[in-house]
Amino acid sequence: MKAMKRTALANLIKATLLSAAAGSAFSSTAAEQQGPAAKDKSLEVIQITARKRVENAQEVPVAVSALQGDSLDAYSSAGMDIRFMNAKIPSLSIESSFGRSFPRFYVRGLGNTDFDLNASQPVSLVVDEVVQENAILKGFPVFDVARVEVLRGPQGTLFGRNTPAGLVKFDTVKPSQDFEGYGSVSYGSRGAIDFEGAVGGALTDRLSTRVSVLWQDKDNYIDNVAPGFEQKDVLGGYTDQAARIQFLYEGDDFTGLFNYHVRDMDGTPIAFRANAIKAGSNDLVSGFEHDEIQHDAASRATQQVESQGASLRLEWDLDEHTVTSITAWESAEIYSRADIDGGYGGYEIDGQAVPSGPGFIPFTSESADGIPDHDQYTQELRLTSNFSGDFNYQVGLFYFDEALTIENFSYDTAANGALNGYVLQQQDTEAWAVFGSVDYTVTDDFKVTVGLRYSDDDKEFSANRTLSPVGGGTLFLTENPSDDHVSWDISTNYKVNDDINWYARVANSFRAPSIQGRILFGDEVTVAKSETLTSYETGIKSDVWDGRGRVNLAVFYYDMDDQQLTAVGGGANFNRLVNADKTTGYGFELDTQWLLTDNLNATFNLSYNNTELKDDDLAVAVCAQCTVTDPTYQVPGAFGPEDRAILDGNSLPHAPEWISNLTLRYSREMADGEFFTYADVSYRSEIDFFLYESVEFEGKALTEVGLRSGYSWAEGDNEYEVSAFVRNLFDEQQAIGAVDFNNNTAMVNEERYIGAEFKISFF
Repeated sequence: MKAMKRTALANLIKATLLSAAAGSAFSSTAAEQQGPAAKDKSLEVIQITARKRVENAQEVPVAVSALQGDSLDAYSSAGMDIRFMNAKIPSLSIESSFGRSFPRFYVRGLGNTDFDLNASQPVSLVVDEVVQENAILKGFPVFDVARVEVLRGPQGTLFGRNTPAGLVKFDTVKPSQDFEGYGSVSYGSRGAIDFEGAVGGALTDRLSTRVSVLWQDKDNYIDNVAPGFEQKDVLGGYTDQAARIQFLYEGDDFTGLFNYHVRDMDGTPIAFRANAIKAGSNDLVSGFEHDEIQHDAASRATQQVESQGASLRLEWDLDEHTVTSITAWESAEIYSRADIDGGYGGYEIDGQAVPSGPGFIPFTSESADGIPDHDQYTQELRLTSNFSGDFNYQVGLFYFDEALTIENFSYDTAANGALNGYVLQQQDTEAWAVFGSVDYTVTDDFKVTVGLRYSDDDKEFSANRTLSPVGGGTLFLTENPSDDHVSWDISTNYKVNDDINWYARVANSFRAPSIQGRILFGDEVTVAKSETLTSYETGIKSDVWDGRGRVNLAVFYYDMDDQQLTAVGGGANFNRLVNADKTTGYGFELDTQWLLTDNLNATFNLSYNNTELKDDDLAVAVCAQCTVTDPTYQVPGAFGPEDRAILDGNSLPHAPEWISNLTLRYSREMADGEFFTYADVSYRSEIDFFLYESVEFEGKALTEVGLRSGYSWAEGDNEYEVSAFVRNLFDEQQAIGAVDFNNNTAMVNEERYIGAEFKISFF
């Protein structure tokens, strides 16, 4: 199967390249989207589908931000994976302890730090109207995308599948009757090469197609300098290939869209760095080198990801109604193995014992996770009215079925990586929902929307531990949680004048029960019951300065009951799911765009999020060597007394209070083309890596700067562009994640990246 998928992917990429060559050139979606605003000397109207209808973003009573055009193009430079959106949109942060394959999303402070492969998240990812539930599916590369929408706050009525925090939505470029395409190739730091391209057009007067491909390659560049394991270029590289083919049939009253997509990634996991955080502070140790590690298991580190999926969207126009059916299948496989302790020790060189390093490492830890089998099936059926009067509605049915097999491995590093722990997990999920939404125009200026959704979720789970480094032998546990819930929302939109809309929204949503079966080092499968959230929000959306400025402001408060939290690591390295009695959050989001002059565009975004856990009885295990600042108490443990930190009053992990982003784009006609410069600055404030608070595991505030400059010109029907760019201009290096059970192991953000790009476009 693996060989067949790789052959199919290679053929698809080859076909696209040959088709593009025949056309001599390609097309740039970003350029198309940037153009109208500049020519009209006013901001373009951003059309979104946040409510499953095409609407003006300024008239939708939801806090929503969109990335498209130059912003999307610049942010995704440098071979970036989906984490390029981190801190680029108000209240949105993204992180991963796997690297390119397992993104974890946080909106308004709400997310999930669980790194097990069946972990659920309160932020949903939807691509081309298909929910991507498993975390590996969420890591699919971003290419040939028309628009990214981030919907903040509960989206449980229309989208429903685990959306109490919000929704990230991708819409890819669809086929058209016009023969067009685009292509770009870039070369950058550490020998990274990236190619992205698409080509499409009419096959008949009713059938069109589009083929899109991505190829990203970077050689290993991190050297291993551990005594006895010296090796150059052992980590940091990857080859990531992906492709998408779409067919669109457009009849008189019927359209059908078929989408098939595939990914094949072969690389290495994120680099874990033992004791990289200086004890008693959150600074990196003196002399930290990004391109060096000290591992005793680096030669076995690997990460391989394969995924594929298909969807069929059918739509019938019945004059006053539209019937939409979306049938989809997704599948993912992964194997990721890494030196988790991030150091070395426990072996001999020439008969002499090698002390652990760097710093004190109580024991070696080498582990792996895998999904050998995964299938997700979804079906959505909607009926949408198209009345010309004051009343319209949507009703629909949704079905979700997922079968997921997970393998957890641990290895004895001192015994040359011999297997000493193995757990097989099986989780099957079946869920269904019925939903509806009503829009009513009370007056020309005042509209009301009411939505309702009933959801039912059932899970069947088993974990079979056949080998464990802590003993216990064969262990078989079964948990079958289920729940149902009625989600709802009420929103109003009032048109103050032609340029200002005021909205208010109250919404309720839930996340179904979750299961944690990572029992390599423990005997308990933990279950978190459903979490429920009610959010209150109001805001202003305004066009100012004769259409040359846009200012959107939202303020919100939410109250969550039984929030699902993951207590990761601790001295015993055992994951547990817990429910917090209550969590509250409040804040604001400012989202602005400006045409400052005919040549200078700007955006400025700012968000503030305050989150607080309220549970007097909630306590979790803490780190092995860090300085805990929460109140603690001790409980008996297998190896002596263990500390527990009291969480009441803490903020949520990976939840920065402040996120800010500034962009500037300057362009000027020069000769027969246009010179442009694009600059962006993103900032996020301090974050806690874990539920408990400690000195070492508080991530510092992070500011990153990007620049992109180039020249574009047209010849006939073709457009060309050359550019140079840099990400993380000032090479700010700091811990963005950690492992706490063994030592002060850190994961560090990407170093400065410099590159150049060439694009060709045709229409």
